[in-house]
Order: sequence, then C-alpha cells, then structure tokens
Amino acid sequence: MKSITLITGGARSGKSSFALDLARKNYDRRVFIATAVAFDEEMKRRIAQHQKERGGLFQTLEEPVQLTEALSAVPPGTEVALVDCLTVWIGNLYHHFQQNEAAVRSHVDEFLKVIPQVSYDLILVTNEVGWGIVPDNPLARSFRDVAGYLNRKAAERAKSVYLLCCGIPLEVKKRAGHSGFFT
Repeated sequence: MKSITLITGGARSGKSSFALDLARKNYDRRVFIATAVAFDEEMKRRIAQHQKERGGLFQTLEEPVQLTEALSAVPPGTEVALVDCLTVWIGNLYHHFQQNEAAVRSHVDEFLKVIPQVSYDLILVTNEVGWGIVPDNPLARSFRDVAGYLNRKAAERAKSVYLLCCGIPLEVKKRAGHSGFFT
C-alpha cells in the first residue's frame, strides 16, 4: 500500500495550501483531483483561486461525483494524487443522489475500499464539520454524520493525519518510523 495522508481542519484553516506544499516539496509527478463544481459566481472565484495556487505544477482531473473512478484515471507514473476536497465531494453526492443517504454511503464505502489499493501516494483534504452545534434538520445531520464517518475511516487508513488550526499544521498521526515531512 502506498502512503495516505489526511489533512483536516475547519473552513479556511489552510488545509489546501498545506496539502499543495506537501505535494510540491515531496513529489515530482503530481495529479490534483478537484471535486468542486462552479455552481455560482462565488464558487467560480474560489475554484479560480485554487487553480492559481496550483499553477502548472499539477495535472488536474475534475470529478465531482465519481471519485473512485477518478482514482483509476490517474496516469501511470504519477507519484501523488491530491484530492481536494472530500466534504465537497460528499455534498456533491447528496445533490446527485437527491439526498439519498444510502447511495451516498455506498459511494463513500467504495472509495474507502479503493484508496489503500492505488499505486501512488494520496493526499486527502477534508473538513471537520461536527465540532459545532448539532444541526437543526435531518439533511444537515446526515451530512455531518457521513463526513465524520468518512474522516474517521480515512484517518484509520492514513499513515499521517494533520489537523490545521489557524493555519498551523498539527501532526496528529505520524507515519511509522518517520518523524514527519518537515524535520
């Protein structure tokens, strides 16, 4: 199994920038798997900013729903694929499957089954969404629960897990026999 690194944290905590830095500093052949969809002008601006931050240093695959298939489409010789972002992907699944939690969970479970089998390292970016108030509606609670489940199961498979807090990466799970990327 190749290395899986999970990067989590709150909104705008620096997760994506940290993930890009990890990929740039440690790999030459990189793929970026983008899950966001430009539904509105604000999202278009966010996507454009992410594209600018990546520059031409990544080959980009855009896949908002079929993430497992996107992992199979990563070109041979790729050293690392950076997936940004798992919680955006979950939101896309809820939209695509008309809020059917069973269908969403099925895709999440398939993704979790496949990630240890890829032939390249993975950097997965996600959000911590369950640290606040319990949502007041069933859909939001379902989303929170599925995101928490995916994050927990991805962390179990990961060799390294980073929590970004106020732009500061905290390594909460280290690779066995490795003291971290920045030592």
